[in-house]
Amino acid sequence: MMPTLIIARLTFREASRRWILWVALLLGVLFLLIYSLGFNEIQKDFQRNTSQMTVLQRSEMHNFMVMAGLYAVNFLTVMMAVLTSVDTLSGEIASGTIHTLVSKPVRRWEIVLGKWLGFAAMLLSYLLLMAGGVMGAAWLISRYIAPHALLGLALMGFNTLLLLSVSFLGGSTLSTLANGALVFGLYGVAFIGGWIEQFGGFLRNQTAINIGIVCSLILPSEALWKRAAYEMQSPLVAALGFSPFTSISVPSPFMVGYAALYLVAVLALALRQFRRRDL
Repeated sequence: MMPTLIIARLTFREASRRWILWVALLLGVLFLLIYSLGFNEIQKDFQRNTSQMTVLQRSEMHNFMVMAGLYAVNFLTVMMAVLTSVDTLSGEIASGTIHTLVSKPVRRWEIVLGKWLGFAAMLLSYLLLMAGGVMGAAWLISRYIAPHALLGLALMGFNTLLLLSVSFLGGSTLSTLANGALVFGLYGVAFIGGWIEQFGGFLRNQTAINIGIVCSLILPSEALWKRAAYEMQSPLVAALGFSPFTSISVPSPFMVGYAALYLVAVLALALRQFRRRDL
């Protein structure tokens, strides 16, 4: 286990030196600054019109603003998961730098798992910074905190690790470009399937809902976000059963369990494929 932790630490250090991470952090800070300024201006308007708005209406608007910020954060984190890891295995195999690690007294599965842990630590730190910034700004400005915030953040982190695992599986088998096309293609299928299911739930169209469910089975990333949004939405929106961020057809705990098995299976396949690959 010690070689795995060493590789994880080295991977985290190496990933932290990449320009893409620093650019993402800079743009993330800019995003949080703009979000905070916008939220503050909206809050000022609420305070000016306090006699025309009930406490419930203000709470609903606060929840909408928080969910909109977290929706953007979820997308940014998913993109980070793919862009930073897409060439981790395939790129090192193509350049031959992987031989430096393979020649050491360390098993191949330890190399893959160590790199996965290093990227997981980096991506979860990025998610906590961004999502924590959105929730922190909302609390400082309006003293509002979304319901079940910790559970929602856990599901968002789960989603990030899922995409990371798919990227590692592709990298253990395909070239960097093919891996990028695979992961983004699967994410696109899950994304559009989630919206089809959302509109299907609103229109009571079971066929559209089934299409969305099939897409979630192909890649349950969007289902995890929908479940996270469902957990963090306001009680009124939950009673109405529909919002821009979730739908009447809410992913069940069984879908979350399926996503967990999916992650474990994909990561296990990545370990197996890398162990068998001719380097």
